[in-house]
Amino acid sequence: MRLAVLVTGMPGSGKSVLSSIAEKLGIPVYNMGDFIRREAMRRGVPLTDEELGRLAMELRRQRGKGAVALLTVEELERDGVEVCLIDGVRSLDEVHVFKKHFRHVVIVAVHSSPATRYKRLRGRGRRDDPKSWDEFVRRDLRELNLGIGNVIALADVMLVNEGTLEEFRDAGEKALRDIFAEVEKYDKCRGQSGS
Repeated sequence: MRLAVLVTGMPGSGKSVLSSIAEKLGIPVYNMGDFIRREAMRRGVPLTDEELGRLAMELRRQRGKGAVALLTVEELERDGVEVCLIDGVRSLDEVHVFKKHFRHVVIVAVHSSPATRYKRLRGRGRRDDPKSWDEFVRRDLRELNLGIGNVIALADVMLVNEGTLEEFRDAGEKALRDIFAEVEKYDKCRGQSGS
């Protein structure tokens, strides 16, 4: 496989907005949380934040810390995907799984303040969104315990999402176009040098 853009960021930072931009550009998008939600439905586990978090931890105990990435890669290989955006990378173990399967891996971190993220999550209305500030903090701590902070710290591209939606969409589209242009240029140079 050729290129995976791995998107990371705390809940409510704007990862799904970046995913929608990728889809608009014709880039297939895979959300790692969807793999956990699918597994929960298969097992009859309620789709609450607490239960989904518990299931994610169980999958990681059963298949290793890169378990959700492995589930994702299995589907990508079945579908013959060469280029994609993966939304929701949470650990360096997951990054390493993708690096084994893709020639190019670019990590994009989306950052927003806790207050901004909490407001967004409260307005989003998904069943697993936090109902209180305490729930929000517990979820953040769980994400940080998985190692998401390490992925954010080592990101190749950092997008700050504190302005308007339009400003973030413009910045996100530019970042994605720049990534694809760089990979194309790299591949052309490698092809011309015979490597």
